[in-house]
Amino acid sequence: MPGTEPGTAQIGVTGLAVMGRNLARNFARHGYTVAVHNRSNSKTQSLVADHGHEGTFVASESMADFVASLERPRKVVIMVKAGGPTDAVIQELIPLLEQGDIVIDAGNAHFPDTIRRENELKAHGLHFVGSGVSGGEEGALNGPSIMPGGSRESYTTLGPILEDISAKVDGVPCCTYIGPDGAGHFVKMVHNGIEYADMQLIAEAYDLLKQGLGASAAEIGQIFADWNTGDLESFLIEITADVLAHVDAATGQAFVDVIEDRAEQKGTGRWTVQNALDLGVPITGIAEATFARALSGSVPQRTAAVGVLPAHTADWDVKDRDAFIEDVRLALYASKVVAYSQGFDQIAAASAEFGWDIDRGAMARIWRGGCIIRARFLNRITEAYERNPQLPLLLADEYFTGAVGNGVAAWRRIVAGAAQNGVPVPAFSSSLAYYDGVRAERLPANLIQAQRDFFGAHTYRRVDRAGTFHTEWTGDRTETAQ
Repeated sequence: MPGTEPGTAQIGVTGLAVMGRNLARNFARHGYTVAVHNRSNSKTQSLVADHGHEGTFVASESMADFVASLERPRKVVIMVKAGGPTDAVIQELIPLLEQGDIVIDAGNAHFPDTIRRENELKAHGLHFVGSGVSGGEEGALNGPSIMPGGSRESYTTLGPILEDISAKVDGVPCCTYIGPDGAGHFVKMVHNGIEYADMQLIAEAYDLLKQGLGASAAEIGQIFADWNTGDLESFLIEITADVLAHVDAATGQAFVDVIEDRAEQKGTGRWTVQNALDLGVPITGIAEATFARALSGSVPQRTAAVGVLPAHTADWDVKDRDAFIEDVRLALYASKVVAYSQGFDQIAAASAEFGWDIDRGAMARIWRGGCIIRARFLNRITEAYERNPQLPLLLADEYFTGAVGNGVAAWRRIVAGAAQNGVPVPAFSSSLAYYDGVRAERLPANLIQAQRDFFGAHTYRRVDRAGTFHTEWTGDRTETAQ
């Protein structure tokens, strides 16, 4: 039911598009009095009219009345478009708030913007929380995975509310304090990067089954449904089975077959790859997944290539259908583990770079429910970091060494077969290349460093003695210590 008393709302939401609307309803369903506001008042009135029976809402037409309806310290959740619109709302809020109030940006903000905003609001005596929220509109309503950054002081006040409305797995909230300033939005960014890789790998597995077996969408959907009962159990595998089983009402064809093969993106994948380059962290699976989306949208290039570029391939002749399906399953699992391992490496590197002290085991724990990448094997990741919080490589954990090792032969067969038959599997193949690279006793980077020294005097290190050296390549080729 709607409320009217000023200063009584325990939390407020401004920005009532689908995500903001559902998040406000989630708060109300959990017994909180929720202040609601939108630039267009019709959305505010619609929320109260349609869902006022779910709890207590305090609707305001102006931002001033919205702020006045909140109890102190005020807790304001911003759910508007990232970038300029978020800054505009913050600037409108600042003069209306008082010292100790908390502003929460729950959108997909770029973490450097969150760091800037946190510093700006701190100067006004305000707390700023950049919080990742994953789970889409359903998660926002029924329990998302929540990744709040900011000051620990703000989490003392805000944390219990966020934990209350978050998803729960075995009674444990899928929400925890991530770290200072931009840590929450950074972790959400990497989460989305892993999501890109996971989706690309699933799409490649679908294509392999289609090309290798000539299987229909419905048949492949059943394979994914079977996979969802084992180690691959996850939200993305589940919805993939559902999508592949769906029939288009207009044509009677498989729904997936009438969709254009162009995948769009909103930018979090690119941000993840750009940041990994800045940190020097190889996230090859995520990068290839991001580039694969870009390639799918490169229509002029693809149009020019189709029917022109020679392939020199033959029809894929699979002798044993069940064995092939199992090979794809094992290769998919191994590649997924690589994507998560790389994502957690990126979190560790950023945590060290920015002094965030992020608990990687806790990240796996809060991703087990509510979020898009929720999966059974996140329990295994949590256990790995519980065994060794400083684990330098997830793949080196005893469980994942065995689990991935069991599928390496199948992984190689699938990647080799795809190459021989002209089926593009950029995420599968780059993940296998990373696996071979990270396990290699010696890489050919020694030659690259020698080349760099030859043309740019960039020096090198030797394997037989300490120090840095340079060879006079254009002179007498003597070596000097630097």
